[in-house]
Amino acid sequence: MTEPARKSARRDEDVHFNSVGEGPPRYRTRTDKLVRYLTVVDKTGGAVLGYVWACDEDDAAAWVPRSDAGGRALAEGGHWHTRLQDAKGRGIPPSQALAELSSSESNRGRVLPGSLTDAPNSDAVKALAASGS
Repeated sequence: MTEPARKSARRDEDVHFNSVGEGPPRYRTRTDKLVRYLTVVDKTGGAVLGYVWACDEDDAAAWVPRSDAGGRALAEGGHWHTRLQDAKGRGIPPSQALAELSSSESNRGRVLPGSLTDAPNSDAVKALAASGS
């Protein structure tokens, strides 16, 4: 025997969302201006996991995972994203955050020494990460 369908009052009520603010401070995640970036490699095998970049002019900085590094690069992003968010919360410019990260490491990755490089914009770093080279 089947049970009769129940009518839930909650399904018929309008949903109301209350804004809780803008959230934590964050750098912009895209720029057309010159960026500086660091290469992050796997601590055990040395494979490139991704890149962390910064641009003071547009107050921008972000982590870009390397496409051929798969899930390791995506998991690694949490560490670098959190470090950038912390730096923004302290009110420091992106280039200073990048300098702080230059000697940083996470559970899986570390910055490749001497890897600080310029790129024409954030899209160039994304293209580098997507190309796997």
